Amino acid sequence: MRKQILLFAFILGTSSIVAQQATISGPDNQLKVDVSVENGKTFYSVTYKEKQILENSPLGFVADIGDFSKGMTYVDQKSRSIKENYLMDRIKQSEVNYHANELTVTLENADKKRVDIIFRVSNNDIAFRYEIPRYGETGSILIKQETTGFDFPSYTTVFLTPHSEPMIGWKRTKPSYEEEYITDAPLTTRSQFGRGFTFPGLFRIGNDGWALISETGVDSRYCASHLSDATPEGLFTIAFPMPEENNGNGTTTAGFSLPGATPWRTITVGDNLKPIVETTVPWDVVKPRYASEHTYQYGKGTWSWIVWQDASINYEDQVRFIDLASTMGFEYVLIDSWWDTNIGYNRMEELIKYAHSKNVDVFLWYSSSGYWNDIIQGPINKMDNCIERKKEMKWMKKLGVKGIKVDFFGGDKQETMRLYEAILSDADDYGLMVIFHGCTLPRGWERMYPNYVGSEAVLASENLIFSQHFDDVEAFNACLHPFIRNTVGCMEYGGTFLNKRLNRTNDGGSIRKTTDVFQLATAVLFQNPIQNFAITPNNLTDAPKQAIDFLKEVPTTWDETMFIEGYPGKYCVLARRHGDNWYIAGINAQKEPLKLTLNLPMLQKRDKVSYYSDKKDCSLQMEEMEIKKPSEVKVTIQPEGGIILVK
Repeated sequence: MRKQILLFAFILGTSSIVAQQATISGPDNQLKVDVSVENGKTFYSVTYKEKQILENSPLGFVADIGDFSKGMTYVDQKSRSIKENYLMDRIKQSEVNYHANELTVTLENADKKRVDIIFRVSNNDIAFRYEIPRYGETGSILIKQETTGFDFPSYTTVFLTPHSEPMIGWKRTKPSYEEEYITDAPLTTRSQFGRGFTFPGLFRIGNDGWALISETGVDSRYCASHLSDATPEGLFTIAFPMPEENNGNGTTTAGFSLPGATPWRTITVGDNLKPIVETTVPWDVVKPRYASEHTYQYGKGTWSWIVWQDASINYEDQVRFIDLASTMGFEYVLIDSWWDTNIGYNRMEELIKYAHSKNVDVFLWYSSSGYWNDIIQGPINKMDNCIERKKEMKWMKKLGVKGIKVDFFGGDKQETMRLYEAILSDADDYGLMVIFHGCTLPRGWERMYPNYVGSEAVLASENLIFSQHFDDVEAFNACLHPFIRNTVGCMEYGGTFLNKRLNRTNDGGSIRKTTDVFQLATAVLFQNPIQNFAITPNNLTDAPKQAIDFLKEVPTTWDETMFIEGYPGKYCVLARRHGDNWYIAGINAQKEPLKLTLNLPMLQKRDKVSYYSDKKDCSLQMEEMEIKKPSEVKVTIQPEGGIILVK
């Protein structure tokens, strides 16, 4: 790539500038961003350890008040260092120390209107956004288009999920971030629907490194965005929502008051996958939107719908799953769609009292509702209207309901972002936690909203029930999520099956291909502060006792996460710490046994750990392992199997 000429100040007092460039590096000087203005257009490029990660990539936007994508000139720059410590109880680390360098580049468009581009660069993360001042009497802005882009070297391969066509799928509820990945595909591979790709996106830059692209800080003041298809030269740009989303309701653009700012676009970079898996950048650059007077408790739950489906939403079956939660020592039961008609509001009060008598708290399902899809599962027309929503939440608070699961959103428009935020804000007023399903990707929401629990936004466990195909590729998909989807936000997957057959009587329907240890390992690999596991009452007698005992003890919140090794779609080994206890979990999506020698620095010589693994016949075995050399712990993971070490 051609070198830029560094002339970032007026030369000898003149304004004749061939090129203008500023540079910012992370604290360890390995990750570097160059910002330049050339022929009136603004670009940035990224190197890591002097290897090219992004070539000259465009910056800018077009607004109703002016064009900030061309005719730009340099005005000023300033820099500062940022050091911040914060605590989080719902992400991969409970205590985060964020250290970054910040560069603010001030530019001016042809109409002499200024804009700041803010870059924050830590050792492995880049976050950038546009900050826009008020222009005299002009107090609002409409962003029509962003030219923000990501231009990768031609030898890059991609791990991406296509953005869905709008208004397709179940009852016209897509896009909902539930498409199948393409992996290690050529850079310019077109998306399945021709609509680009959803965040986050993982990129392998040959042998030079890895990059994860996403965004964070999206709230009611902007739309969510995604990546366009790549140009023939390998350039991805920011794409706004499609006009047809949400049945055509709402604009595809973003509008906010001035002064204001766009969301942060994030790039996590490393010469290996460890910085990708362990990144905290989605939360580092956002702030809480409101404080809560409530203290929320996380834990595990049972969920009848995932295996027993719609027919199980009746009083008697819900009693069985409440009893299951009680026996397992779980905190919650999730009562899914149709409860309003199959059980009814009056009898629901009785059911909730029963759950409380068994020391089990309740989450209730709701449709996001109403004028943008064809959903009939109830309750409907409750969460989309502020008056009805508050009435419903007041009723739930009176009964001691602890949370809601809100489903079927199907869009990324700013209007939809307002609904997410309104539901969260109102729910906190009534002490309710919120899970989103059939929804967009969370974008820093764990830190922004204190009662936010997690989002689906992934091809999740329900698909294992719907089609044998998804059982056949379960291991492959599970070996993607820790590297891509789950790196940037809580993932409400709802898995960990112990049925061999995925139907009510464990004798029909889809056939689970993965082992019991694989399923237990995903309870560690998939991070969400409330895990609604897919176990059923029969598992108390037909599943291995060691599996049941493991699920009784495994935590759902973590103080530390450490990537051990793996490759997307092939295998993954992670270590997570809760208090003083370490859980090291691994899964293998390949067709042959995988023999690994793991470096586990959290273990000490002569430590004794509980070791869960699969026998050759795929049955679970649990034994005590003595650690002889922590840097050389030998394990074998069977095909579509798993391992777990617990200290």
